[in-house]
Amino acid sequence: MATPETVKNRITEEEAQLKKLQEIVAESIKEEELIINNLLHPPTDVLSRGQRLSDKVARFGGSWKFIISFIVILIAWIIFNLISSGKEKFDPFPFILLNLVLSCIAAIQAPIIMMSQNRQEEKDRKRAENDYLVNLKAELEIRSLQQKVDLLQQQQIKALYDMQLEQLEQLEHLKKICERLHAKGI
Repeated sequence: MATPETVKNRITEEEAQLKKLQEIVAESIKEEELIINNLLHPPTDVLSRGQRLSDKVARFGGSWKFIISFIVILIAWIIFNLISSGKEKFDPFPFILLNLVLSCIAAIQAPIIMMSQNRQEEKDRKRAENDYLVNLKAELEIRSLQQKVDLLQQQQIKALYDMQLEQLEQLEHLKKICERLHAKGI
């Protein structure tokens, strides 16, 4: 037969289990905040002078500022050499010096930009790894929470089943009392 103390003990046990689950969830959230903080504020890379220079060259070489200034310089170069008189012309019409300068710029700029792109690719790879780890952690947390919910449901079902058994026992006891009273004619 269920006494008020038994019911109170069961309620206290269930509250303790819920409190433990809440603590586990709070810890998981704190761990997730640490991962998110690390992703939002990644450790800064220590770049050499050459790496910083290649990043600046790549950033400038891929900008509209570079394209527009380069077009302006080319037009100025061509116009100056077309309009100038004999001695002032330093690169007459087929502009061989201009072609040499453009080839040299391209030959130097391409590997510098590739160095910067390789470093950016490495950063992207690290970000992808971090994303994978975050997704994996989230999946593991979901599985863990699902297991905890399943365990909690099993415990609640068991508690309900036990309470139902006690109620059936009490009903049987009441039935016997009613039968005795009925047999006595009361």
